[in-house]
Amino acid sequence: MNDPSEEGAAAQKSRTEHPFVDEAEKRQQYVAANRDRIRDMNRLWRSQHLDRARELNRDSMRRAAARRHREAEVRSRGRERAKRWRVEHPERRREYQQRWVAENREKVREYYNRYYEAHRAEVNARAAARRDVDPERTKQITRQWAERNKERRAELQRNRRSDPEIYRSELEANAAARRLKRSLSRAGLPPKRTHVATAAERRANEREAYSYFNDPSRPEHLRQFTVFAESLTEQMLKNGARMREFAEAYVSSRERVGLPPVSVEDIVYARAVEIVAERMRRVDFLTSRDVAAAVRATKAGVRREERQRQFDGLVKGVIAEVHRYRGRYVVASTMENQARVQRGKPRASVEKLVVQLAMQEVVERVPTGLLTIEDAHSAARVATLRSGVVFRSGQGRAVDRTHLPPLG
Repeated sequence: MNDPSEEGAAAQKSRTEHPFVDEAEKRQQYVAANRDRIRDMNRLWRSQHLDRARELNRDSMRRAAARRHREAEVRSRGRERAKRWRVEHPERRREYQQRWVAENREKVREYYNRYYEAHRAEVNARAAARRDVDPERTKQITRQWAERNKERRAELQRNRRSDPEIYRSELEANAAARRLKRSLSRAGLPPKRTHVATAAERRANEREAYSYFNDPSRPEHLRQFTVFAESLTEQMLKNGARMREFAEAYVSSRERVGLPPVSVEDIVYARAVEIVAERMRRVDFLTSRDVAAAVRATKAGVRREERQRQFDGLVKGVIAEVHRYRGRYVVASTMENQARVQRGKPRASVEKLVVQLAMQEVVERVPTGLLTIEDAHSAARVATLRSGVVFRSGQGRAVDRTHLPPLG
């Protein structure tokens, strides 16, 4: 019979010569060595037991779904529990956060930097929006920072002016501003007023411009406004005089019955707007501001046309006056030149003197309420050029094929 100690030694020797390998490790080794064979066997078994394979697959999917559901419920209960704890212990939560931040400064800074690099545009947009909400507070914060960091500001300015090109351009700009200020002061003019738009104002302007030009209804809106303004101008040019007579009669009737006075101009344009709006096919995009802008444009256009008519009438009246009384004006011009010579002044052109005398007579007969001194001088020059044909022609009428220049 063998000694137990000898049997134990034999078992130890056997374990040393043949190390124990568990089932999982042997299975892994087998799978690694026979992947293709296992794949073929699985495919063969699935083809022979398709219903059973599908049943097993459904069972596996149900177990996986149930497991995910249980895990989600566990996580949800954990979140609810943590949320209740944070609500019940706000001071401890705040202390923990502050302690963690104090102990992990570098990690927090790394988190912030990484987030900023990944979301730079969003962070800058949120910061700009906060500044735009309260610009006064932003200015106050900026002033406070400047007061606290005077040395830093001085250093930044020195660094900027260290570039000779930038420094020279700033000096030139300052010198030009001082020269302009002195020139305006010597001329008795007020100083130059400039409003430097802030960053918040520029962003607001950009947002308004973007919303304006990207509005899908903008083309139709502009079309309606253009048609409305042109139609209103045409209506006033064509029927303005008749509508003004009606408005004056209406105002007079109101005064007779004791009603408050109203402006004739307002009645005329209100009626014109009503007529044009009724004739147009669509005015649904027009607002009160659009109508007011169209009325202002029409008033300017009507005034410009009336001014041009007065200018043309003045020129034609002067030429007709010269044509009709040429002999008398020539005699008067000759006498004027003789008087100028006696006073020691140089002679003037007979044509210019004739036009001046004729204009003095015509101005009293034709409407000139919208013309300025410059317009009168321009009319005199045009009349002088056209009346020169009268003096050069041997007949009593002028042969003129030129057109009157439009007023600027």
